[in-house]
Amino acid sequence: MLVLADGRFPAGGHAHSGGAEAAVKSGRIRDAHGLEHFCRGRLHTTGLTAAALAAAAALGLDPLELDAAADARTPSPALRASGRKLGRQLMRAARATWPSPGLDALARAFPKGAHQPVVLGLLARAAGLGPEDAAHCAAYETIGGPATAAVRLLSLDPFEATAVLARLAPDMDDVARRAVTAAHRAAELGTDALPAASAPLLDITAEQHAAWPVRLFAS
Repeated sequence: MLVLADGRFPAGGHAHSGGAEAAVKSGRIRDAHGLEHFCRGRLHTTGLTAAALAAAAALGLDPLELDAAADARTPSPALRASGRKLGRQLMRAARATWPSPGLDALARAFPKGAHQPVVLGLLARAAGLGPEDAAHCAAYETIGGPATAAVRLLSLDPFEATAVLARLAPDMDDVARRAVTAAHRAAELGTDALPAASAPLLDITAEQHAAWPVRLFAS
């Protein structure tokens, strides 16, 4: 779990801001206070959805069905493309680190990349981790990326950005618990039981960001 959550794990996340770049440009993130509000909102919406998908994959639900569920929960074409790009990069690291038949099968099914939370859940399963671990990793990634990006975009003090993550620890625990509960429910009722929490402003700004001729981050 520590390896998966480590920013040095070569999963490609360093190239993505999780919507922070657009939020900085629009003035919605100006300092650590704005970053905390942004991260909390992202965590309880798209973060919950991603954590539940990862937990469900770690629990053993059909990854093809989970990928379809992830697609349905990602209305922005730009975010679908970035999610699959991140999934492809994570898959490369996953198969090199913890080879498994499940990862190989998913890679064959989606040569251009499955959605990142689904890959993350299968990777957690291959590494001997459970749905709780997968959910925590997904929740942390949801806010760790924007926090790191804000340091680069705003020249924000990295100590302040880290303090934001620390203050959000109880929220991450809460989101992970809810995600695991939803994953167990989906095991009984199907993927429609998974959360579909969204953040429409993130979808809108993702489309705008994708059209920028010059940008620091891929998303």
